[in-house]
Amino acid sequence: MEYAIEMLNITKEFPGIKANDDITLQVRKGEIHALLGENGAGKSTLMSILFGLYQPDMGEIKINGQSVKINDPNDANKYNIGMVHQHFKLVHNFTVLENIILGVEEKGLFGKLKTDNARKKVMGLSEKYHLNIDPDAKIEDITVGMQQRVEILKMLYRNNDILIFDEPTAVLTPQEIDELMKIMKELIKEGKSIIFITHKLNEIKAVADRCTIIRKGRYVGTVNVADVTKEQLSEMMVGHKVNLTVTKDEHE
Repeated sequence: MEYAIEMLNITKEFPGIKANDDITLQVRKGEIHALLGENGAGKSTLMSILFGLYQPDMGEIKINGQSVKINDPNDANKYNIGMVHQHFKLVHNFTVLENIILGVEEKGLFGKLKTDNARKKVMGLSEKYHLNIDPDAKIEDITVGMQQRVEILKMLYRNNDILIFDEPTAVLTPQEIDELMKIMKELIKEGKSIIFITHKLNEIKAVADRCTIIRKGRYVGTVNVADVTKEQLSEMMVGHKVNLTVTKDEHE
């Protein structure tokens, strides 16, 4: 099986806490792979290791079967890994276009910024994935949903193949969530691989192919989403049976 990403036996300890305790995550090429766990289960630590923000104490990372060392986010970028953080990393008084090309700008004569090619590429990507962004709008003037699309475009502009979405629906309206799901499915059609960090079972059932569950920093298992119920997923996530229907007494 060809894996885009393998994180094998990853362990990461902070003073007084084992955030990741021997966790393995294997993401196939061209799949949406959900990473499920309660708050504090160790999901963000694991993704921060993949993105080069932390170094694992133990374990190995492989990309397309090759063992790699990811020392910082620049390395992650070099290996075509991109991440949309829960709290966007955008400069509010810059335009959409300026934010997308930040750090990978094309300079012309006397260091003058050349944006013509960048603009063409950005608009091409925006149309291809139905992102409908206005390149000249300032970040502070656009909705949170649009800001997230700018973050997605930043990854696409850098030709990232492995896209990490960290709790991407937490800040969105229901309509924006539906639109994001469509965008994720489009990205997969183009051969991208997505890691989707969440604790929302409905969303996993809606878009994910497979799901890896972690609980209290430990690996619980990886399942085909089509083969499990939401009840089974929630049970794996919290470690005991959960009743997902709210029963209410008649109001007197």
